[in-house]
Amino acid sequence: MITLTPVAIDKVKSILEGQEDNNGLRIKVVSAGCSGFQYRMTLEKESVEDDEVLEMDGLKLFIDKQSLLYLNGTKIDYIEGENGSGFKFENPNTQPSCGCGETFEA
Repeated sequence: MITLTPVAIDKVKSILEGQEDNNGLRIKVVSAGCSGFQYRMTLEKESVEDDEVLEMDGLKLFIDKQSLLYLNGTKIDYIEGENGSGFKFENPNTQPSCGCGETFEA
């Protein structure tokens, strides 16, 4: 199971408010970088055939079955701080990542 904190859900909902063509969030794991994988989040209008569709507090999440294998147990938060803001993934399935901090190994 994947969870989003209330702060993360509110942030995505606020982004979606100005979007007529999008009504959900796609979360995907893609091949990238020196450690192997990277998270990708995009706004989407609807699910596709191989998606698992989750709903959290009225927010639709679209996750393909392959990505779901890597994301099981992941908690996603939205943080704001002096060094910037963004979504933070706490994924128990990952190994330590490289120095860039943008990719991970599973």
